[in-house]
Amino acid sequence: MREELLKVNQINKSFGPTKALVNVDFTAYRGEVHGLIGENGSGKSTVTTIIAGIQKADSGEMIYKGEHYDPKNALEANAKGICYLMQEQGTFEGISVAANIFVGKEEEFVKNGLMNVGELYRRARIALDRIGASHINEKENTSRLTFEDRKLVEIARAMENDPEILVVDETSTALSKSGRDLMYQVMEKMKENGKCVIFISHDIGEVKAVCDYLTVLRDGHLIATLEKQEFSDDAIRKLMVGREVSENFYREDMHATCEKEIAIRMEHVTHGLLKDINMEIHKGEIVGLGGLTDSGMHDIGKIFFGLTQPDIGKVELGDGTRIDSSLTAVKKNMAYVAKDRDKEALITAASIKDNICAPVLPRLGKKIFVSSKTEKQYAQKWADELKTKMQDINQYVMYLSGGNKQKVSVAKWVGFGADIYIFDCPTRGIDIGVKADIYKLLMKLKSEGKAILMISEEMMEIIGMADRTLIVKNGCITGEFKRDEGLTEDKLIEYII
Repeated sequence: MREELLKVNQINKSFGPTKALVNVDFTAYRGEVHGLIGENGSGKSTVTTIIAGIQKADSGEMIYKGEHYDPKNALEANAKGICYLMQEQGTFEGISVAANIFVGKEEEFVKNGLMNVGELYRRARIALDRIGASHINEKENTSRLTFEDRKLVEIARAMENDPEILVVDETSTALSKSGRDLMYQVMEKMKENGKCVIFISHDIGEVKAVCDYLTVLRDGHLIATLEKQEFSDDAIRKLMVGREVSENFYREDMHATCEKEIAIRMEHVTHGLLKDINMEIHKGEIVGLGGLTDSGMHDIGKIFFGLTQPDIGKVELGDGTRIDSSLTAVKKNMAYVAKDRDKEALITAASIKDNICAPVLPRLGKKIFVSSKTEKQYAQKWADELKTKMQDINQYVMYLSGGNKQKVSVAKWVGFGADIYIFDCPTRGIDIGVKADIYKLLMKLKSEGKAILMISEEMMEIIGMADRTLIVKNGCITGEFKRDEGLTEDKLIEYII
């Protein structure tokens, strides 16, 4: 007999004219992982942030442990045993890992007006070891950690609260395989202990593997709740988008093609983990760069765009121009879509319009003047091109879903009309319908002779799209493969691990 833990009744939520949730019912039971899936803007994060006390519903009711539940804020929800792991960064900069784990609980370490820092570190060490993140130093400033390790710190903080319900909102997309395994172990322990996990993901394979039940949302409406035996790729896709969606998103040709002319090259680059990296990208070529999160592949993207200067070696264009800064890169018609949306790709406290127009302002105006009408038309065109779900182009980016933030990040640079594109995890947090659109966009850019570097932690994505694939392991390129029907994920993994 399933024991009800949380019941959401007829929840409604609107943002201006946009109805984010319409009469949504949802029940979470003990000892289960309950999945939530849907396209970007379907309402997944809205309903879970209401459950977690981050925002209020306009109407409806929640029953938790048999009692009326209406948390004033996230701290009250945490105190009642409901914790939320957000898709984007949820740690605080400038303070230690230990301070992040116990944020809001500092009084537990104060005696006679003095902070017992030693005890803070001791308990943080226990919290990190408990989830298997022993490699993270509890004394380290959180701003020095990788994006993945910051997510692990958030998991340690959540588990320190011993939650009854843990909401995991696309967190796994920020984690490598080892990080995901830690996350899954935490989820399994919660199930064993009679707790509940509400798990949001766009990855149908992942949802099928880890969830016991699955609720599908579309345009703010609850469409269906499926039991494990009802899970199938085709059924889930159709419920998500309201139409049949082909499983094959990728390009159909199996032949590597590109122009002879080299667009950009990296020569003998050494920096941090990276050791003597040599690679080139031709016009009309998609080069896939794959590996584990901490392999160094993301650093290669930053060095190509001039965001990081190598200790040894250089990056130069086909005409010999040295890329010595991101300013030079932009001037030379290069574009960079960063993996970390909130910190590197977007200004979240600015509008969609301002973000999309930022790289092209000098082109939109005459001398120092830019027409407001021109800005609006330009932003609207590219927001629509990427099918961004929004109130309007003046909406602040911080209020968009993770996938719609990604669409703005891509729109910003595609509209720029670059000759060289660096896409770092371009489909992270994007639903299946838009993934197909992104891949079509990549092929359109390729057909126009653009040079594309696609960095991805998803090997099937690289196999499906790249003309040439390079694998990075421990800062070195360990394998290079041309597009071929015989190229498999297992073959690439040999060079990754």
